[in-house]
Amino acid sequence: MKLHKEGFTILVVTAIILILINLGIHYLLPDGHWIPRLVLIGSIIIFFLFAQFFRVPARNVHKSDRQIVAPCDGRVVVIEEVVENEYFKGPRRQISIFMSPLNVHVNWNPVSGVIQYFKYHAGLYLVAWHPKSSTDNERTTVVIRTVEGIDILFRQIAGAAARRIRWYIKEGDKVEQSTEMGFIKFGSRVDIFVPLDAEIKVNLQDKTVGSVTVLAELK
Repeated sequence: MKLHKEGFTILVVTAIILILINLGIHYLLPDGHWIPRLVLIGSIIIFFLFAQFFRVPARNVHKSDRQIVAPCDGRVVVIEEVVENEYFKGPRRQISIFMSPLNVHVNWNPVSGVIQYFKYHAGLYLVAWHPKSSTDNERTTVVIRTVEGIDILFRQIAGAAARRIRWYIKEGDKVEQSTEMGFIKFGSRVDIFVPLDAEIKVNLQDKTVGSVTVLAELK
């Protein structure tokens, strides 16, 4: 397992602050006092929690032109038919995955193909499970056209704490399924919109493993 590049600055700053706090307490209190040891233990725990948030685990993935894989770790909170108005302007099946602060927050391409559409939307920071977070929150919209000409749309959505969306793709890029496309910091949500005739392979409350779990299979 390695640490993601998005976490380097945060981890360095966190380490410096924690070191200064520990040095200050050690200087102010007499030798043998119990508080410096308690602060040291707490500092180690805090740094470990920050580090685990930016972890990038090694995963064994398989690629399929017919399957749509989860673009993130998390839990399935929505499976429903909706009208997608930004790109399709018609009905699609929406699958939403909520990412808690304990999840890996790397985002992966759910299918292979070419980026047909990309747009960043500034917005609000409602809690990620709010029904309007998909349309009102800060977000990106990405559409990948598969080799068979089927458009798959997904959105990175910022939550109440996640105010840092990162993406590493642009319109016209050719992408491979299960490769990294972005990162969202500190809790968030990803929505995926698939054709109505796609066979859904997950259920509500299922846990997903990004780049591995199959969400749906195309006809």
